[in-house]
Amino acid sequence: MGQQNYVASSQRRQLLQAALAAPLVLGAGRSMAATQDVMEMESEAMRQLHAAALAEGGKLVIYAGGDTPVQQDAVKAAFQKQFSGIDIQIVVDYSKFHDVRLDNQFANNAVVPDVIQLQTLQNFPRWKRLGRLQAFKPTGFEHIHTGFKDADGAWMAIGVIAFSCMYDSSVVGVPPTNPQALVDPVWRGKIASSYPHDDDAVLFLFKRYAETYGWDWIRRFAAQEPAFARGSHTPRLALTQQQKQIGVGGSGSLLDQSGKIRWFFAEGHPFLAWGQRAAIVKGARNLSAAKLYMSWQTSRARQQVAANGWSIRTDTRTPDGLRPVWEYANANLPEFVSFMDDRAEAERWRQTFAVYFGEVKGDASPGWLGLRPGA
Repeated sequence: MGQQNYVASSQRRQLLQAALAAPLVLGAGRSMAATQDVMEMESEAMRQLHAAALAEGGKLVIYAGGDTPVQQDAVKAAFQKQFSGIDIQIVVDYSKFHDVRLDNQFANNAVVPDVIQLQTLQNFPRWKRLGRLQAFKPTGFEHIHTGFKDADGAWMAIGVIAFSCMYDSSVVGVPPTNPQALVDPVWRGKIASSYPHDDDAVLFLFKRYAETYGWDWIRRFAAQEPAFARGSHTPRLALTQQQKQIGVGGSGSLLDQSGKIRWFFAEGHPFLAWGQRAAIVKGARNLSAAKLYMSWQTSRARQQVAANGWSIRTDTRTPDGLRPVWEYANANLPEFVSFMDDRAEAERWRQTFAVYFGEVKGDASPGWLGLRPGA
């Protein structure tokens, strides 16, 4: 870039920063202009990071928590469409395997991923304390909700995930209105659930059911003969294949109420939402590409079109019919963070549900990936 163009670009960024720093005043016109400024600044920052990533070799490796090898294919395709020339590899495995895998890689000086994004929230503060994360604040960082980021930029959420119940509207005439109703004998033999003692998010969800409805509810739920399977994708899969009519412990959105599978939760009844945390690994081989990915995932443009309608940011518009996720007390956002921090408590709940529901059975749904996948 020539000196004249560089100066012009710098002046432009300074003007945009000044506009963002100015007090919010007063009218839709100014608000829309400020929003446009944010998006322009983010786009400019990503253009520069894209060029730097290509200069560094155009590669990126991500370890992502999830249930199936293809679960992140849409993310990969969207990223490559916007940022051509970047060879992005997203390795999907259960978060509880990716976190210890990364610890072992650090112990052996053989770290593979540039970015790691996981459900095991407790690891990120620990990794920060150990100096294993690269602090980075993408443009627009100040608009990420405080509950979804580390103040120093060591980690941040890249999206909101929510777990609750669902039903097949093509066969269920009168659906249950809340989880408490699932112990009605009419649903006996018709429920699919992910194992609560195999996945910490589902574990917490069932913990809240036990605390809200009592242990008799858990006993009666077990008597319903639910079909348990590994992976939080399996309840929806069982309904899609018409094996069962009710699903428990899977993700979804209140916006998706026109299709066959309807996800739901009820006011005054527990469900779970959390911010899926991500961070750049210290010493990442593809640092510019990692920063580009984090900037893209947290950008206003991407968060505005979140599939479930919930954004990590405070400056995006919530779709009609929804409130920002942090306004739902029954979503248990802070409670889940605390639960994940207390591993002894999590283990007690895990073994308790094993007593009620039996041991976890079946192979891990992403497969067995070994010590250094993606290397």
